Amino acid sequence: MEAHDTTKIIGRGHEQGSLLFKNWFDGLSGVAERSEASAYVFVMGSFVEILRCFDLPVVFPEINSLQMAVRHVAHDYLNEAEDFGFSPDICGYVKADVAVQLRGGEHPAGRIPTPTLAVLTNACNTYIKWAEIWERLHGTRVFTLDVPGTREVGATSRPGSSDFETDRRYVEGQIRELIGACEEITGKAFDIDRLRQVLSDCNTVSSSWKRIIDLNRSRPAVFNALTDGTVFLGVANGLRGTPEAAGYFSDLVEELEYKAENGIGTRTEEDYRLTFVGVPCYPIFRRFNELFTDWGGVFVNSTYLWFASGGTNLGFEYDLEHPLESLAEGVLLSVRDAMDSMFQSDRVIGSMIEEFSIDGVVYHPIKSCRTVSTGLADSRRALLAAHDVPTLFIESDMMDKRVVSEAQLKNRADAFFEGLAARRLREAAG
Repeated sequence: MEAHDTTKIIGRGHEQGSLLFKNWFDGLSGVAERSEASAYVFVMGSFVEILRCFDLPVVFPEINSLQMAVRHVAHDYLNEAEDFGFSPDICGYVKADVAVQLRGGEHPAGRIPTPTLAVLTNACNTYIKWAEIWERLHGTRVFTLDVPGTREVGATSRPGSSDFETDRRYVEGQIRELIGACEEITGKAFDIDRLRQVLSDCNTVSSSWKRIIDLNRSRPAVFNALTDGTVFLGVANGLRGTPEAAGYFSDLVEELEYKAENGIGTRTEEDYRLTFVGVPCYPIFRRFNELFTDWGGVFVNSTYLWFASGGTNLGFEYDLEHPLESLAEGVLLSVRDAMDSMFQSDRVIGSMIEEFSIDGVVYHPIKSCRTVSTGLADSRRALLAAHDVPTLFIESDMMDKRVVSEAQLKNRADAFFEGLAARRLREAAG
């Protein structure tokens, strides 16, 4: 690589990501002010590839809610939804979004447009009930796509098999129905060449996402999967299928490759390489991360970067000669992988331990999300039966600060690192 001005490369991903996010929310505010049509989608199977062909602005309610938590205003929205009648023990993302809807789209980052169309998959059971709320509040048209999951652990069908081809055709048929619905809503005809362009931009994001994750095999790790990874995730989801996202990720790969080649880590000293299972604690996001970095810990990977990217970690690239057929194949592979990353996390983590030189695994089940959290205790037992790796199991929430105890989290994290240090001393002593 040619000599670079490091002041223009390192940190570029954060700066550009923040600007893209601001522009995205500014654009959504404009859509809301003009009362134009919009589509609500989710991170596991967003189908932005189709929606962008019809110039439908996309809204990710999960990202909207996450933004409220990191800006420390989520409790106001949660209380408002609970006063409206929603139970305290359901998904915090849902309740925060309900309050946004009740406030006419008011959000700390701008104004969110009312959904004209909601597109969702069966990757999360909450998606289906969530969309029913918009249907009741706004008369939103809801389109649900059924993506076949893995039927049996270790027996996942692969491209080329008859089982896979049957599932792929099933998904393709639903995509064609979605195209018809978009034509009805927008009055625009579907343009296959526009789809090819969108898929081309998606390919850049997809290949870059896999490359970025792989680059963190280097020591020291070039980014923190918990904090930096969340920024990258936001752009990968929110702007997927746009030239802006393709350019952003090309630049990001260049930045992280430069850091890897020059031994520049996300921390000056990297004492423990960790992986994270679940969804981060956003109400105290910075402090939550410091519980680990203060001990020299670095999150080099996470299941979150897999399932919350909708399976983009596979690096699947669409065949532009057969766009619809390839889109169906990519959706089937990616969404299925996202589901497997949640429900078979022991296998995912098991594959990371050696490849990423993992010293410890942090499990973080949360009150809000049963889809992600149910089964994590069993998954941990399965992991420990197969691998000799220390683990930490801590519970809090991704939205609700009422169930987040920083003191308890710190006590558990401190004990975890004391155990890691003692283990290292024993290994050194032979």
